Amino acid sequence: MSVHTAVPEPHSSPAVTPAVTVRSILHLDEIRGARPQVLSGSDRLDRPVRWVHIAETEEVPSLLEGGELILSSGTMFRQSPVRTRDFLTRLDQAGAAGFVIEIVDEAGRPSTIDRDVLTEAVRGLDFPVIVLAARARYVRVTQAAHRLLIGEQLARVERARRVHDVFTDLSLRSADEQLIVDTTAELLGSAVVLEDAAHRVLAFNSAASSPGELLDKWPLPSRQQVTVGVRGRRWGRLVAPFAAADDDHAGEVLERAGQAVTLVRMATQNERDLLQHAADALIHELMGSSDMAEEEARLRARSLGLGPARAYVPIAVRISAPEAVEEGIASLQLREQAVRTELVAAAKHAGATVISGGRRSGMIVGVVGCSGRRVEDTLTALFQRLGEESGERHSAGAGAEADTLLEAGRDLEHAVQVADIVATMSVRDRPFYRFADVRLRGLVSALRDDPRLRAFAESELGTLTDEGASDDLEFLELFLREGGNKSAIAHALGLSRPSVYARVKRVESALGVSLEDAESRTSLHTAVLWFRAQE
Repeated sequence: MSVHTAVPEPHSSPAVTPAVTVRSILHLDEIRGARPQVLSGSDRLDRPVRWVHIAETEEVPSLLEGGELILSSGTMFRQSPVRTRDFLTRLDQAGAAGFVIEIVDEAGRPSTIDRDVLTEAVRGLDFPVIVLAARARYVRVTQAAHRLLIGEQLARVERARRVHDVFTDLSLRSADEQLIVDTTAELLGSAVVLEDAAHRVLAFNSAASSPGELLDKWPLPSRQQVTVGVRGRRWGRLVAPFAAADDDHAGEVLERAGQAVTLVRMATQNERDLLQHAADALIHELMGSSDMAEEEARLRARSLGLGPARAYVPIAVRISAPEAVEEGIASLQLREQAVRTELVAAAKHAGATVISGGRRSGMIVGVVGCSGRRVEDTLTALFQRLGEESGERHSAGAGAEADTLLEAGRDLEHAVQVADIVATMSVRDRPFYRFADVRLRGLVSALRDDPRLRAFAESELGTLTDEGASDDLEFLELFLREGGNKSAIAHALGLSRPSVYARVKRVESALGVSLEDAESRTSLHTAVLWFRAQE
């Protein structure tokens, strides 16, 4: 497309909802009626648009985040080629998708003078600039464009949900690797290969291509692939060699397929699976009111990898929940499996042994057998190693060391409580925590369901827990955490000290107490800890 061209029709695919681009917005009826013409950047009309804004000032570039299409009718952009070129350059540098401007006079007729100014301003630029030869109702343009954008987002969410449902169903049916590869190829409409670390083909589906085209010169270069296996123990790749590098749908499908293949491979490792079930059963018995004798407990634990020890320590490791619904339970299961595997390796590195089991989703509990060096040193080395190798952000709690395995098992629930408490802490400077380390926060968390504590905390915080008052509650929390240091608070929030003093007065007025009073601050801090524990 050359300069001063009309806008060609957008391409679309019946299989996938097309992305909202500069080109597709220019084909809205509200824009087409204004006779758009492209002055520059015709080869960039297929850039995705994140949002559409109406702007009439030269300060717009400093407010952009990238991907915006700017609409304008401002005369200031039609007066000076140099000034207009500078504005357009700053728009491009800010990541804007394009610039649309009316070039009509007060009578509504196309302005040749304005067009000449803009033509001179865009000379040599490849930033999309589109002029309208008639007036456009920009409010209707933005409404129509935003409907397109919201529709695209909803379609993307729905597509992700369908992909999630397909692979969740495959996992629940214990589908084998070939069925997962076949399903992936069907979803993509493109060839898919599962290979091992040596590029040997384990399963494939050639889709529309021929097996010879796919495999004769394998491995083929590919920009769409995912590794399979748990973190630190990757054993292969799932590859879509003919998919485009910028195909987000292909990347999303391959990611979910890779998780499904990893789960299947792990499920087929029968020996490891049986050991895990046996360890889960023993841990649950140790936590319960079993009549098992110490000797029996040690014999069963020894067969599962817990060696003889001079002291036993109950531990709990809580890993974060999935960041999005689309991540799903499959991803969380994989992460739990990886942490349990790394826990054994970390214990060995620290000169200890361990058995572990699942307490609930995202919570792993176990008993560490310590021999040789001090227990504190052993646990420190173990959890430091776990953090380095697993790559998981986790919260670790430990109970008191015990002389018997049964005693350690009975204290596992305390370790779980500590791990839950640590998960609420914004600052963590230890590889693991005990009850003595979490102090008041631990006491409040342990009593969080006590109706007397609830009544106390709700009375202290008053209206700060109401919807719409979260800013004041967060300010109070920061104030208490910083010990009332106004300079530190101002620095943390990017505010002036007078602004901080004003916020303090507002919170004091809402609470009816002075934040300078030591007892009030202690009471409020306890109440805030209780409120966060509820979350």
